[in-house]
Amino acid sequence: MTARGTRTVGDTVFRVVLTAFALVIPAVMLALVLELGLQAWPSITRFGAKFLFTSTWDPVAEIYGAAPMIFGTLVSSLLALLLAVPLAVGTAIFLTEFSPTWMRRTVGTLVELLAAIPSVVYGLWGIFVLIPLLRRFVVPVLEATLGWTPLVSGEFYGNSMIAAGFILAIMILPYIATVSREVLQAVPTSQRDAALALGATRWEAVWSVQLPYARTGIVGAIILGLGRALGETMAVTMVIGNRHEISTSILEPGYTMASVIANEFAEATTSLYLSALFEIGLVLFGVTVVVNAFARLLVWRVARGSAAGSTAL
Repeated sequence: MTARGTRTVGDTVFRVVLTAFALVIPAVMLALVLELGLQAWPSITRFGAKFLFTSTWDPVAEIYGAAPMIFGTLVSSLLALLLAVPLAVGTAIFLTEFSPTWMRRTVGTLVELLAAIPSVVYGLWGIFVLIPLLRRFVVPVLEATLGWTPLVSGEFYGNSMIAAGFILAIMILPYIATVSREVLQAVPTSQRDAALALGATRWEAVWSVQLPYARTGIVGAIILGLGRALGETMAVTMVIGNRHEISTSILEPGYTMASVIANEFAEATTSLYLSALFEIGLVLFGVTVVVNAFARLLVWRVARGSAAGSTAL
């Protein structure tokens, strides 16, 4: 066999192997969806759509409704976004535009390290540090200003929706800040230079030029953070209270879809109980996939056509 023929065979084998590796990922995804669907099918056929809108969770009577878990997942995640987005985007703007070089590298590294901390460590920190801080400093202020609203009603016993929201905010902050920083760095320097040449201050250039230019990518970063918050399990389980109820107050305990699976899967003794937990997993999987796909689409839209923007992907 000639050297050219050897290279051709080698290229073919290499391409086939890489194609097989690439197909493994969608195959695993498909297998996961099929397994979740098959295991959840008894619950789906038994309860139908009302599974998503009822609150009764009674393993003894074999009646299950996931509304409290869905509500808790959405509320805790949205509360986390409300807390994390201003800090994360502000950090990204500071690191991109205003910080000195030595601080940019140091702070950027520290922000990224937040994503490497194990979830259970966040949970322990939440129990022993965050909840006492909330009880001493945050909750009294909320009660004094918003105590007349249902949002801040009832007694604060520690484990609560607000504690879960603060923990999730800290956990998703590095994802939003890092992607936002990359998207802001992808903005052409000519845009900023043109604004400065027209007499704008640095802050005006950021507010009127860079943020609008990078708006789609920042929204994508926020939705990526939302996807991370939706699926978080251990830290939230340790601080949210794990109560099967829907409450309008963020001071009350709640439940999330990930937490109920982690807490009750080992205790599920009947096939319908297991099937209900699998259906919750299927719902959570679907929501997370849709949110992350939408976020990736937004980030791709802001970065396409720019060599610098490719780093945001």
